[in-house]
Amino acid sequence: MAKSKVYFTNFRATPDMPLLKKFRRLIEKAGIKSMDLDGKFTAIKIHFGEPGNLAYLRSNYSKVMVDVLKEMGAKPFLTDCNTLYVGSRRNALDHLEAAYTNGYSPFQTGCHVIIGDGLLGTDDVAVPVDGEFCHEALIGRAIMDAEAIISINHFKCHEGTGIGGALKNLGMGCGSTAGKRHMHHDGKPTVRPNACVGCGRCVKQCAHGAISFVEYEGRRVARVNPDVCAGCGRCVGVCRDRGAILGPDSSNDMLNCKISEYAKAVVQNRPNFHVTLVCDVSPYCDCHSENDTPIIADVGMFASFDPVALDVACADACNRMQPLPGTFLSEKHEHTGDIFNDTHPYTNWRSGVEHAAKLGVGSLEYELIEI
Repeated sequence: MAKSKVYFTNFRATPDMPLLKKFRRLIEKAGIKSMDLDGKFTAIKIHFGEPGNLAYLRSNYSKVMVDVLKEMGAKPFLTDCNTLYVGSRRNALDHLEAAYTNGYSPFQTGCHVIIGDGLLGTDDVAVPVDGEFCHEALIGRAIMDAEAIISINHFKCHEGTGIGGALKNLGMGCGSTAGKRHMHHDGKPTVRPNACVGCGRCVKQCAHGAISFVEYEGRRVARVNPDVCAGCGRCVGVCRDRGAILGPDSSNDMLNCKISEYAKAVVQNRPNFHVTLVCDVSPYCDCHSENDTPIIADVGMFASFDPVALDVACADACNRMQPLPGTFLSEKHEHTGDIFNDTHPYTNWRSGVEHAAKLGVGSLEYELIEI
């Protein structure tokens, strides 16, 4: 596959070129106005952020995107699907409340929010996909009803997939509750009893009652019941202080591959365009109700019609950065040059982009065009 074009601009701003103006210039230079969206329902896939987390993207960027799409005659709406884990976004009413709390109301963005898989996450469409692991993907109905898909992505680390970028926003983010369970169910975390201190944070985070306490050498330690566990990985994230709960390597690779297959189901056979902001690169996903200090300095904004090349370009740019002192990454004893694997050594972000490229979703090779 030929090299894909990825457009880039940094976060430097001047009085005559503030950030939102740079964002608009980026997406226009990247070719968004070449899309035929006149009269078309256009889904803008965004992560609204879990309340309490402050690393999620500000709604101001979505407002610029909405303005541009409306100028093109599109009928845009912001969307995300309900989550699989404990939090404020497990049903549509709480999800909408979370979105509005974090600034994604129609009064601020200029368009409505539609939760893609309905009130309880059950409103989905089985989309055929010629994948190695998935023959069909369960995607939120409202997202599949749209005639075009735009993604605005916050690039960060992720405890299960290594990175969270365009592919994850599209694949995992557009999957219904059943779809998320389908993507996760092969990956079950395990507990290292010698490292467990019995703090109970994992029990509070488990939405499925899969974690309980057992006696081990006279101590109370956590145990994961694999028959009940959905494999969402929330317990892995909250156990970051001691690393007592780990996700097996093979399951994380399979998770990445399934996400890529779900992403293919979302973008195939319809116009799509993607923008990623590499800022506030936190160690964990925006699904957490907290965010740690960014591990690297802000990099910039990227845009492309190719979500695979976009993810690779963003990861490459991050890996050219130095860890910031006093952060989660700087405390790691070994640095291999890959900040994502250094942050979560049991993950392999490349498995996802490589599988997506094999599926024809996009290219691993890109031409970076700075504007």
